[in-house]
Amino acid sequence: MKRVITYGTFDLLHKGHINLLRRAKALGDYLIVGVTSEGYDYYRGKLNVKQNLTERIENIRASGLADEIIVEEYEGQKLDDIIKWNIDIFAIGSDWIGRFDYLKEYCQVVYLERTKGISSTELRDQQHPLIRFGVVGSGRIAERFVAESKFVSGVTVEGVYNVHRDSAKEFCIKNELAFYDDDYKTFLNKVNAVYIASPHGSHYSYAKEALMHEKHVLCEKPITLTELQAEELFKLAKEKGLILMEAIKTAYCPGFQRMVSCAKSGKIGSIISVDATFTKLVSPHLRELQNNGEGGSVLELATYPLLAIFKLLGVGYQDIQFVSYKKNPNDVDLFTRIDLVYPGALATARVGLGVKSEGSLVIAGTRGYVYIPAPWWKTEYFELRYENPSETEKNFYKFSGDGLRYEIVEFSNRIALGKMNDNICRLSCEIARILERYRAGDKTTIVM
Repeated sequence: MKRVITYGTFDLLHKGHINLLRRAKALGDYLIVGVTSEGYDYYRGKLNVKQNLTERIENIRASGLADEIIVEEYEGQKLDDIIKWNIDIFAIGSDWIGRFDYLKEYCQVVYLERTKGISSTELRDQQHPLIRFGVVGSGRIAERFVAESKFVSGVTVEGVYNVHRDSAKEFCIKNELAFYDDDYKTFLNKVNAVYIASPHGSHYSYAKEALMHEKHVLCEKPITLTELQAEELFKLAKEKGLILMEAIKTAYCPGFQRMVSCAKSGKIGSIISVDATFTKLVSPHLRELQNNGEGGSVLELATYPLLAIFKLLGVGYQDIQFVSYKKNPNDVDLFTRIDLVYPGALATARVGLGVKSEGSLVIAGTRGYVYIPAPWWKTEYFELRYENPSETEKNFYKFSGDGLRYEIVEFSNRIALGKMNDNICRLSCEIARILERYRAGDKTTIVM
């Protein structure tokens, strides 16, 4: 008897799952299906699972395709199961190609082609309609988004749009999507939500057209380059009953949210200062440093430290100053300091694409301070520090993958609720306002 084993969460069992199980079963005589436990899903960063373990097991059993069902509970269990059950073939979806090659020493490993283009009508649970994303743009962040979406239940990426058809085709094939297109209206007709990962200056027009076509929009930061455009888009989304959200992953990761709560709880007293830095070194030939009105460290990175400042101190600052270092052939800012003055508090955001600095976040209070080491925008650890070092509180939180899955979960939840987060919308508009002021040269000192 040839024994086959496969694994998955199998949340909201749909046609794609059924096809994978059929292909796995056809490989042998006896199919064992491993269903992940809630604890293991959390450990490996699988988020937003709608059904509990019992429901998911019952759905697999009802399919009639599994000869035996087991529960996957820990990292490394696949190898233990292969040995325990004397497995001949390990089968898994093609989106995991190469990931389980280490098992070839123990059995045959088969990567099964996954089903592309799953209709929401094919879901078993109609209370949770599938979010069928189309990706606008085919660059680095778009590719990370496709990978991260696989860890969010109830979400699938169907296709990609790019004005350059060859780029769209290449991206589609590489990421096993159902379609690609260079006509935006045709593209929009095939999805119910879009993720915009195109150059900054195109965000407004792509988002507006998508909203006009009744599509939910998750847009990379900055959502627009002017405050007026941001306000217009959020107003349009509300009028149409749609969700528009800026893709700021940090805002939704568990560690960052907990850190903000601790800092504002009074444990360090009144917050007097916020000092946030985010720098990285990039090649001068990349998009981020091109002198086209959309390059430079402020437009690329300032959203993150400004998010932290606004979350902690609000948007009621009284004054703002910019100081930029621009000594480079492209004449874009390689490093910028943004100083904000509040009633009774002050904040500094430092961003750089050609200058490297310590990327920490420090929140100073009247009783103590919060220290978050680099990369604080992927908050996994922070300390509450006091005058007496023995009182230091250390906090650890899991940050999974690239973190985009957290913003995808929030977007999915907002669609389910049918309501945008007004506070986050206001922050997005205020960030757009600051970017607009910087681009206009308002209150800016240039260091050459």
